[in-house]
Amino acid sequence: MRGPGAWWRAKSTPAKVETYTRWSFHAFAVIELLAAGLPAFAEVGPGRPGSWLLLFLVSVHAATCAVTASRALDWTRGRRAQPVRLLWVLTTVTAVVAVLTFVIADHAVTGDVADNAGIFSIVVIFGVGNATFGVRGQKRVLAVVGGFAAGSALLTLLLGTPVSGALVTAMVVMISGGALAFTAVFSVWLLDAVYELADARETRARLAVAEERLRFGRDLHDVIGRNLAVIALKSELAVQLARRERPEAVEQMIEVQRIAQESQSEVREVVRGYREADLGVELSGAQGVLAAAGIDCSVDGADTAGLPGEVQSALAWVVREATTNVLRHGNAGQCAVALRVGEGQVVLTVENDGIRAAGTEAGAAGRSVGAGSKLAGRSVGAGGSGLAGLRERLAVVDGTLEAGPVDGEAFRVVARVPLGVGGSAARDSVVSAGSVASVGSAVVPGSAS
Repeated sequence: MRGPGAWWRAKSTPAKVETYTRWSFHAFAVIELLAAGLPAFAEVGPGRPGSWLLLFLVSVHAATCAVTASRALDWTRGRRAQPVRLLWVLTTVTAVVAVLTFVIADHAVTGDVADNAGIFSIVVIFGVGNATFGVRGQKRVLAVVGGFAAGSALLTLLLGTPVSGALVTAMVVMISGGALAFTAVFSVWLLDAVYELADARETRARLAVAEERLRFGRDLHDVIGRNLAVIALKSELAVQLARRERPEAVEQMIEVQRIAQESQSEVREVVRGYREADLGVELSGAQGVLAAAGIDCSVDGADTAGLPGEVQSALAWVVREATTNVLRHGNAGQCAVALRVGEGQVVLTVENDGIRAAGTEAGAAGRSVGAGSKLAGRSVGAGGSGLAGLRERLAVVDGTLEAGPVDGEAFRVVARVPLGVGGSAARDSVVSAGSVASVGSAVVPGSAS
């Protein structure tokens, strides 16, 4: 069951900022109606046709401003072309509505120029504020604000306003419209900065994955590259000796067999070492990485001295994967890591308050699925190999993994590993089975989850 605010919690931080910016400028349309449309309607009088026409004109202008702001925001995010025609439409509608409201109010009430100029100025101010949403560059923004101010002075002069009144109107438009234009420009800058930070975080995660894969590739090359070259040379020599029916060919092939067996053993050691991780180091590293990303992380029960090496290794990968998921897929402000030992088992819990709709659905589907069950690798891990890789690691030590939302507010990953279980033999069998392929997909934390 999702609460009324589930759609908001499901959004990422950049999406929340974009939604807030978009609806803030849509709210300006309502403010314009309250500041200009309704006062003009009440002043002229509900019984007069001019009052309804005034309200309609201001409503049309407010709607045009809202549409322009929405299209301009889409343009800033690269979703559509710059709305140049719509900006000219907004400028034209602003000029027409401002003049008509001035004339209607002048004829319908008393002809008080000061009151009419007030409604005129409000319409123009909201027009210039939304128009600057669709331009870039300081000079262009200043040109738009200055152009609207100069146009306001010219129009009010043509409508019979004294020079002093026209100058006052121009100054009001310049100052108030400039403030609204600054708000629009700053909002766009802030939104772009938030998206760039999110992209940088994603890029950092991808680079970490690529670096880890390159390191693994270098390790394999260093281990078996020389041996393969020797095998190739000795095999070629054995072929030449066999063609000459020399008995040394058998000795060369025996040497090739020995080197191949040594290479196989060395590859297993590399894979085993690559899969092993220090739980204490990972707990400390997770706290530091999340703190650097602005996420408050608490670690409880970090004493890992009494845990078996294979258990520490498996749980360390859970910490690494869960931390990477918080950075890449969550919208967390806090993260809590707890390690508990008791009742013949060790329990690792990683919980964060950032949850997305995709993570919620996937987590709900894969909740309480044991690492050794037939569903391992499906449900939560169906979209990638991160959690599936964790299940593989935990299965080696007879552990289980649970991942899913908690009360729609948080996302929790729980790993349980029984103590006193001889999982070393199983672990060796998994490694010796040639699990290099699985390492390539699941050994890198957060590679796909």
